[in-house]
Amino acid sequence: MTKDLPHEEHPDDDAGLYVISVAAELSGLHPQTLRQYDRLGLVSPDRTVGRNRRYSLRDIASLRMVQRLVGEGINHAGIKRIIELETAMANMAVEVAKLRIEVDALIEQNPPKGLPTRKKSDVIIYKDEN
Repeated sequence: MTKDLPHEEHPDDDAGLYVISVAAELSGLHPQTLRQYDRLGLVSPDRTVGRNRRYSLRDIASLRMVQRLVGEGINHAGIKRIIELETAMANMAVEVAKLRIEVDALIEQNPPKGLPTRKKSDVIIYKDEN
């Protein structure tokens, strides 16, 4: 009978767990393609002390996205720019969500007089279209 590990012992999506051969199999790509994507900066796996690549679940998802974009005819420079823009957008969405929480708390503490209250809406931080 296996015992579940406590929540804090489960690896997160950013933990570099998979050697290149396993990451290649999970992503459906050739190991040489993974090396090329690393050299191009499209994915940045963790490294062991011996400089071996260790891929995380997030890296594998990124590899799949890169392959999908290649299949759509986007070149590597375009893919790198898309990744940079998506990362910046996700960071800004998190910042906006934090600011909304802060503003809502301030408004609740000091309700404006005579001004309509803003209708609260859901904040979508990241939406995967797959």
